[in-house]
Amino acid sequence: MKVSDFDFYLPQELIAQTPVEPRDASRLMAVRRETGELEHRYFRDLVQLLRPGDVLVVNNTRVIPARLIGEKAEGGARIETLLLKRRERDVWEALVRPGKRWHVGQKVVFAAGILVGELLEVLANGNRLVRFHYEGVFEEILDRLGRMPLPPYITTELTDAERYQTVYAKERGSAAAPTAGLHFTPELLHRLRRQGVEILEILLHVGLGTFRPVQVENVREHVMHSEYFSLTQETARKINLARQEHRRIIAVGTTVTRTLESCAGEDGTVAAGDGWTDIFIYPGYRFKAVDGLITNFHFPKSTLLMLVSALAGRELVLRAYETAVGMRYRFYSFGDAMLIL
Repeated sequence: MKVSDFDFYLPQELIAQTPVEPRDASRLMAVRRETGELEHRYFRDLVQLLRPGDVLVVNNTRVIPARLIGEKAEGGARIETLLLKRRERDVWEALVRPGKRWHVGQKVVFAAGILVGELLEVLANGNRLVRFHYEGVFEEILDRLGRMPLPPYITTELTDAERYQTVYAKERGSAAAPTAGLHFTPELLHRLRRQGVEILEILLHVGLGTFRPVQVENVREHVMHSEYFSLTQETARKINLARQEHRRIIAVGTTVTRTLESCAGEDGTVAAGDGWTDIFIYPGYRFKAVDGLITNFHFPKSTLLMLVSALAGRELVLRAYETAVGMRYRFYSFGDAMLIL
């Protein structure tokens, strides 16, 4: 299986630069796996597409303002640091630009010294380990100095940082938003609950590996990034009960899908727990816990597109994407959505 098997033509102008208002006014393509039917709706129509007893599982991670702009203590060169993963209390794995200007042992000053970063190590994957020096509470300093880490393909400034958070975001730690959830409003969630849809929460902190291109041609040779997840005992119990009662489990996003499938046994029973997952889902994978998926429209040749193709079939997904391009759907983080049933 080749990475080129997941390529498609995407005009640059279809990459959404700003979110739709209100959130649930984005378009929604419903994909029926059994019939191959493509139905064109709006996200608010989810109440008509789901049925009582369905279980929606959402990711309650919250994006941190992980982008820091500073200057080298020696020479004053501008350095951009993007926090990816906390390794120790004051040590973070980070993406640094331009990386060649910051050498091990050197320091970068942020906001006239309120925060100082010291480079400890250059990792094999090109990321950096940075130790931060400061007085006070790191999270409070980061809220003051940091900027929202929008994906590199979004070049328009975001005026409201909360638009890159889901309305149910709680647990700080992501370097990117679980974008399938950006379409929900409190009112839509209320309407879904009122009609009998159960809404459950899991946690997976999204890393920037989500946006990294696949560098190998053979899909099976790709090594996935790892991300931290947590699934509580109560959520696991409710998911397992729903499966016993033959109710549909619908993941809101690829992050939820990866979490549930990482926690599922061969019989589909999910086990509570927390840890790191590097599960890679591509066609040929047998889904154990997830029956349906809400997701955005993804990059050509990306691991996200491969996951969607594993669930719905590559040919159907590529036909749906070709249709989406022809009908001017909006792509990526602030784009439109797809419901696979």
